[in-house]
Amino acid sequence: MINSLSGRLLVLTTIFVMIAEVLIFVPSIARFREDYMLNRLERAQIASLTLLADDMIDADLEAELLRNAEVFNVVLRRDEIRQLVLSSPMPRVISGTVDLRDSSALTLIGEATRRMMTAENEVIRVIGAPVRDAGLLIEVTMETAPMRAAMIDYGLRILALSAVISVITAFLLFIAMRILLVKPIKGVVGHMQRYAAAPEDARRIIEPTARVTELREAEQALKSLQTELTSALRQKERLAQLGSAVSKISHDLRNILTSAQLFTDRIEMSEDPVVARMAPKLVGSITRAVHLCESTLAFGRAEEPSPTLTVVRLADIVEDVLDSERLAIGSADIALETDIAEPFEIRADPEQMYRVLGNLIRNARQAIVASGKAGRITLIASEKPEAWQIRLRDTGPGLPAKAKEHLFSAFQGSVRKGGSGLGLAISAELVRGHGGDIVLVDTGGDGTEFLITLPKGDGTI
Repeated sequence: MINSLSGRLLVLTTIFVMIAEVLIFVPSIARFREDYMLNRLERAQIASLTLLADDMIDADLEAELLRNAEVFNVVLRRDEIRQLVLSSPMPRVISGTVDLRDSSALTLIGEATRRMMTAENEVIRVIGAPVRDAGLLIEVTMETAPMRAAMIDYGLRILALSAVISVITAFLLFIAMRILLVKPIKGVVGHMQRYAAAPEDARRIIEPTARVTELREAEQALKSLQTELTSALRQKERLAQLGSAVSKISHDLRNILTSAQLFTDRIEMSEDPVVARMAPKLVGSITRAVHLCESTLAFGRAEEPSPTLTVVRLADIVEDVLDSERLAIGSADIALETDIAEPFEIRADPEQMYRVLGNLIRNARQAIVASGKAGRITLIASEKPEAWQIRLRDTGPGLPAKAKEHLFSAFQGSVRKGGSGLGLAISAELVRGHGGDIVLVDTGGDGTEFLITLPKGDGTI
């Protein structure tokens, strides 16, 4: 129990209350000592009234009055005359004087502490002001042992009461903390344990119910975290299912494309000039599709295989991509332009670079077509000492805010209705495989621009 939050709170509360009571204890003892001496002064003043009423009293009555007042003698000062009113033999000489008329709080505390530490019975003189202005001052002599005994008794009672108060306070605080804090925390822990057992189950996401502001904020943060985690796990599961489906589709699609490849071999032998011109394009497209299916089957995961780097003319890759896009453009008013100085060679995987540029140009073409306006797509290649750069610009409507937030995330960065958002995600992964980078330079009402940077490595090709 001591290691629990409520147990430690109980112990700490008891300790802190006791410390507070100890800080109050010393001033309380000092106050008790002052009241004790003032009480003896008041008793002595009352006893002296007997003598003032009758100038002559017998010795036995005087001794009884002094015994009841617990003093040895009484001196009154009235009208500038100092008068010994009552007296009796003193057992020892006076060891000190206490003047209660002008003593400060610190002085009283210091004298009370010293008296508590001194066990010797002494005789002291106490001076004070008479009650009800019955003179200028009153002075008595008294022993310190009875006063010290009364102070110790009072202190023990104060300490016992403090202990009881601290225990009761700590217990009440313990109960309150159990109800207001510990129990809700245990509830949150229980929610976390149940959620950890089945994080895909949205029914186990916590619903904030705490009334304490800090706890409610913690529950709301936990709910947000659990919601995001559940969504991520579902997304991961969907990706795994998609990967399995893609592998199956790729297997069958590869067989179909292999058969188509055999037919294209026959087409290449045709003497028709149109067929002879288009056949190599068709063969190249089918070959790329077969290679892609084989790569998917060989890899078997949602990642791309490492690129096979070779020196290749960028214009050849771009021309193949543009030939495919021209067929897809059809009657749409879209111009395809390139600015590539010859010879411009890069070190890259030609198949993967074809897919990168194909995805980017296809996205630009689809955005322009969706806008219903004429447009232009421009590809510009440039070379720097440390890298090759490829810029792709279009005059489309630009990317919406949601697409920019998840630009290179699969299934989240799609602009078109029904799009998967895979194109940019695949392109970014392929470029990273080359050690390069792809960034969105600008997007807006005037169009969009992407920049692909491919490092040269050792600076030679």
